[in-house]
Amino acid sequence: MRANLHIATILVVLLMHGKLHNTSVDGGELSGDYSKLSGIIIPGFASTQLRAWSFLDCPYSPLDFNPLDLVWLDTTKLLSAVNCWLKCMLLDPYNQTDHPECKSRPDSGLSAITELDPGYITGPLSSVWKDWVKWCIEFGIEPNAIIAVPYDWRLSPSMLEERDLYFHRLKLTFETALKLRGGPSIVFAHSLGNHVFRYFLEWLKLEIAPKHYNQWLDEHIHAYFAVGMIFLHHVHLLKCWSLLNWLNCIHLSLLCCLVPGAPLLGAIETVKATFFGNTFGLPVSEGTARLMFNSFASSLWMMPFSKYCRADNSYCRHFAGGFRKGHHTYHCEEKEFHLNYSGWPTNIVNIEIPFRGFDSYPSVTELAQTNLSSMECGLPTQLSFSAREISDGTLFKAIEDYESDSKRLLYQLKKSYHDDPVLNPLTPWDRPPIKNVFCIYGIDSRTEVGYYFAPSGKSYPDNWITTDIIYELEGSLYSRSGNLVEGNPGAASGDDTVPYNSLSLCKNWLGPKVNITRAPQSEHDGSDVQVDLNVEHQHEDDIVPNMTRSPRVKYITYYEDSESILGRRTAVWELDKANHRNIVRSPALMRELWLQMWHDIHPSAKSKFVTKAKRGPLRDGDCYWDYGKARCSWPEYCEYRYLFGDVHLGQSCRLKNSSADALLNYL
Repeated sequence: MRANLHIATILVVLLMHGKLHNTSVDGGELSGDYSKLSGIIIPGFASTQLRAWSFLDCPYSPLDFNPLDLVWLDTTKLLSAVNCWLKCMLLDPYNQTDHPECKSRPDSGLSAITELDPGYITGPLSSVWKDWVKWCIEFGIEPNAIIAVPYDWRLSPSMLEERDLYFHRLKLTFETALKLRGGPSIVFAHSLGNHVFRYFLEWLKLEIAPKHYNQWLDEHIHAYFAVGMIFLHHVHLLKCWSLLNWLNCIHLSLLCCLVPGAPLLGAIETVKATFFGNTFGLPVSEGTARLMFNSFASSLWMMPFSKYCRADNSYCRHFAGGFRKGHHTYHCEEKEFHLNYSGWPTNIVNIEIPFRGFDSYPSVTELAQTNLSSMECGLPTQLSFSAREISDGTLFKAIEDYESDSKRLLYQLKKSYHDDPVLNPLTPWDRPPIKNVFCIYGIDSRTEVGYYFAPSGKSYPDNWITTDIIYELEGSLYSRSGNLVEGNPGAASGDDTVPYNSLSLCKNWLGPKVNITRAPQSEHDGSDVQVDLNVEHQHEDDIVPNMTRSPRVKYITYYEDSESILGRRTAVWELDKANHRNIVRSPALMRELWLQMWHDIHPSAKSKFVTKAKRGPLRDGDCYWDYGKARCSWPEYCEYRYLFGDVHLGQSCRLKNSSADALLNYL
């Protein structure tokens, strides 16, 4: 919920401020009447309702499926008629068509993304964007200023266009918003929605003449906010279906929210879900979840991939006037073969294969001769796979004898990704051609970076077990048992879900000169702020600040560049110990985003980025009672002012002046 409020805060500031006056900042970055802005929401994986478009009789259940009945997510029908529900959810694993007995399609409008399972209990627990919309309404945002663009998150990018003309309709949405409101749009993309938006930007290059491409973007898109790129976690709450568990769910609901760490090199959780399924917290077995998850071509969209391998660019073909009918030319830099692990800390997948003779498993013998050559007779062998070998299909070719789903995985990898006519999404990201880009993530939490799997001896879908997990933590790698592991750990570790190397790839978007500031996350008087200006940055190299840390203080480290690309700003924020799933609930992050956006739209702003010199309370809720000094904290900003209904001293600590007055200190 707080994640949605934080996103709403940004949009409310941008859309409401224009009602007060026109905005203009030197440098050409901000100008015009910002009351004309629109907010366009591209939802994430599993965060759009799907509705039935068929009549389906469910035997042994009083509940049937009729057209427009909710499928994703109706927990009542899931619990009472799981087989029927699966028919409406599953897709053909090869051609991505619907089940012969049931068809589902994404709902439309804001209602499709506000609550996945509306209801007295399930509604609040499955809320996605509802509170965000409420905030906008309370602040007087016009109904036509907020536009949702749901999509069928089960499909590959090419099928989204082929079946639903999604990217054509998305382009028309931007153009309609411009004509309706008179100004460009702010894009909010969540989870898989970020990959969808990246694909749209590439697809657009083939729809618009090259000389008009950047002009179209500048006219239609003012800003792009990546609000997270990993599996949806809201529906974990729906495991709490029974009333007996409802009180426990209330506690769990505080733990689930949007996630902002962006896996720019993919996410290894996708590999785990491919081998074991992702239940989304629903009352289904892992095997059933794996059958459903692996029937979606989108299940491969966030596979980890190499930092050093790219495919040819469709845009270059467009410039040359060539008609794209062939395959992508996939090529890797020399670093891919001279360095280990494809730019990751270690091999992502390690599989222990029982020895049954060299001729027993042709696929293993053919593709893993190096591993087998050193194998002792009669002992199992270990096959290791890097990110490149996962994304190019080598992993699935090598385990064909143990994995009946390998054929389907290889087919979808080739058809939907490697041979995609617009973009191979399993390639590194370049900076989006948008004016303002902020990349924000947490660091220095224990994060999974590698797995050890072995055949379980059971049939599909329960044919694998996990024997060990490799973690990164603050510059070291170690196993589940605590033993140190060799590899290439980064300067920091990830956010407990996405490894540091995948999160920090956006540092490549910074220019050759970077300003670095490190400041405490909590309110501070500026005494512990460290600044290093014009730090040299080599492309593809990490930036490690030469700054000190107090062991008891959590910091934010800001990397900012507003010079390398004229009229563009790029910033990377690293938050110490910020958990992937909880980072957007961080008061420090919400405060920093609020201040940055307020700074951007204010006509009196003097610098490119908001000052970090000090941080004081901005809201009444930031004031609290200091029991040691028997007064409200931050006496410069806060005072004791009792109002009827206050139940403790901290509630009576309030700002001396309004929040608007406090914000003026940060221009």
